[in-house]
Amino acid sequence: MMTTENASPTATLKLISAGITAYQSVFVKSRLAPLLSRPKPVRNSGFEMALTIESVTAQGPDVISLELVDPDGGQLPSWIPGAHLDILLPSGKQRQYSLCGDPADRTRYRIAVRRIADGLGGSREMHELTAGRTIDVVGPRNAFPLIAAESYLFIAGGIGITPILPMVRQCHERGIPWKLVYLGRSRETMPFLDELAQYPSGQVEIRPDDEFGLPDVTHIIPTAAQGSAIYMCGPTPLMATARGLMREINPSGSLHTERFSALPVVGGKAFEVRLAASGITVQVAADETALAAIRREVPGVAYSCQQGFCGTCRVRVCGGKVDHRDRLLTPGERAETMLTCVSRSAGGPLVVDL
Repeated sequence: MMTTENASPTATLKLISAGITAYQSVFVKSRLAPLLSRPKPVRNSGFEMALTIESVTAQGPDVISLELVDPDGGQLPSWIPGAHLDILLPSGKQRQYSLCGDPADRTRYRIAVRRIADGLGGSREMHELTAGRTIDVVGPRNAFPLIAAESYLFIAGGIGITPILPMVRQCHERGIPWKLVYLGRSRETMPFLDELAQYPSGQVEIRPDDEFGLPDVTHIIPTAAQGSAIYMCGPTPLMATARGLMREINPSGSLHTERFSALPVVGGKAFEVRLAASGITVQVAADETALAAIRREVPGVAYSCQQGFCGTCRVRVCGGKVDHRDRLLTPGERAETMLTCVSRSAGGPLVVDL
């Protein structure tokens, strides 16, 4: 082994340089290790892209549609009805919007957004975006796929028409029997009515509340033809009623739903979560999610779907046993991480890397 005592000046400088480099490598890795080990936002399903907003179109009093294109004019990744995009907003918020355009048109994606004045700010920020701006998206991803069936009954509530619209288009183009019941407050608040008129092969019932009264799914579900797949997207109470009804009248029936809001906590028990990085202990009530409790103390924690399938709220678990309720993580991932939007403690406190 060569030492600096008998080495040439050039060799000595090389040894010193190598030593400094090795020290820096160890130092940097040790300092960055906690950051590098943190789970990153999930971008492993679909594609991460920067797309340009080609147009913004009013579709009703509080609804706009945005058409997104490749800045270089290239083709976009393919998608099928039920797919959505994750939009990464300039503020850092991440929100999901169903693709509601034509799957055969690979030159553009279309999404639609209803502005929620008293929401958490995502829809308001979307409404502030203008044509010509470039935004980051992840997708397309699909947690609401259209299964093969002899016929379909679609039930859409308000902006819930967005994932249903491409399904209707597909049924129309393929000659598959279908029926749509479209619910909303009034006709003027129900987007894409004119577009639905382009698909005369099926039966469309437009049922605004101001003309028909509040919707009663107990009269809608039984109208599905034998062998139909039922697809619903809309407010949580509407779909909760439908699921209960299906259990009574057709337990083996095919009911598929997509929600606007977080899942209700079922069978929850209070527990505590210790945030390892900050030393804060958070109390999680029996009827709230760990995500909601954590956000009281750390408002900037990222989240999106609140339903256990996008992975935005994933955190590394440092201690405790988790009751996993997500639809995303593999068994190996569940050994180390959890989704705070749906998963809970399986008993005792949890420690997470936040």
